[in-house]
Amino acid sequence: MVARHLISFFSEKHNEEVIDALLSAGIHWPEISAPAEDQPQPLMGKTIVLTGSLSQMSRGDAKAALQALGAKVTGSVSAKTDLLIAGEAAGSKLTKAQDLGIEIIDEQGMIDLLP
Repeated sequence: MVARHLISFFSEKHNEEVIDALLSAGIHWPEISAPAEDQPQPLMGKTIVLTGSLSQMSRGDAKAALQALGAKVTGSVSAKTDLLIAGEAAGSKLTKAQDLGIEIIDEQGMIDLLP
């Protein structure tokens, strides 16, 4: 059923034109694929939250990079959160993580985790 909808979507000329216009305007989507079997997964099973502004990469790129290392990236802090990455002007998520005793690193700490 899903495959049929995908084929239908991409066979419509209008949809192809919209995608081409977005690409021409500089919009891009990170490639999503399963990690290679030999790719290390050091963050497998870890739940990570991003908060605040990142200056070295977009939030989407950061999320994709963390997911490629096996992390589950969520939008809210809870007792199940393993790590909070705090960018500039981090707010209530940072406070909640501190209250819960969750490990907190800054953007550079995240960059250091990435290959």
